[in-house]
Amino acid sequence: MIARTVAQKLTDQNKWNVIVDNRPGAGGNLDVDAAAKSPADGYTLVMGQTSNLAINPTLYPKLPYDPLKDLVPVALVSSSPIVMAAPANSRFKTFADVVAASKGKPDALTLGYSGNGTVAHLAGELAENAAGIQLRHIPYKGAAQAMTDLVGGQIDLYMSSVPTLLGQVRNGKLKVLAITSAKRSSQLPDVPTLAESGYKGFEAVTWFGILAPAGTPAPIVAQLNKAINAALQQPDVADKLRSEGGDVLGGSAEQFGQLLRTEVPRWGKIVKDSGASLD
Repeated sequence: MIARTVAQKLTDQNKWNVIVDNRPGAGGNLDVDAAAKSPADGYTLVMGQTSNLAINPTLYPKLPYDPLKDLVPVALVSSSPIVMAAPANSRFKTFADVVAASKGKPDALTLGYSGNGTVAHLAGELAENAAGIQLRHIPYKGAAQAMTDLVGGQIDLYMSSVPTLLGQVRNGKLKVLAITSAKRSSQLPDVPTLAESGYKGFEAVTWFGILAPAGTPAPIVAQLNKAINAALQQPDVADKLRSEGGDVLGGSAEQFGQLLRTEVPRWGKIVKDSGASLD
């Protein structure tokens, strides 16, 4: 959704023919690798995010690309927090309720998420560690079955990004107990952050940004950055991203590069501490 929203606005504003090519698989590694190995001429870009740029380099021992060497940052686009949700009829109303129940009976409450090593999985690990509790992890292969099980009460809790859960929250089937961003979400203004809930400094979000193959000439990167920032500043684009639970970012290519240099080692440590690993 994010890629298509930006691509359409770039097409409208600049009369460029921007084509979105979905290449799912291997936790997002296939599309990033394809972009990294493409000609560095500015005509092939990739929408990367926290998982395939900052987490996967440690999660996958044989990753075919290095996000810091094989790609050049162009522009950050948006970010989205992770939320902990429960069925609407759950006895839990806050994260404090979860902590109290788990401390009374460790490894009894079930926590689902979409795949080992995802931002949601690791955000759940961080929340557990911060609170000193132990939940029983249930990794799913995708969100569809997880949503069915959560709404039906087969699992107690679920960690996911806001866009994945927002529809079910709005229709009254789920409720959100806590959010992992530093500040509250405009789409979920009544949900407290974990930092507000007594875990000062807690923050774990998934961010999205556009990159090009390493070696792409600086003038081309600058032109693309300018166009992407102009697209993000359009009210219809900003409203679309916010309506799905995201925050609009933008900024310079250098700022995106600095974020990568900070996030790759930060998430790498989190992965190592969790013990997660994928072939």
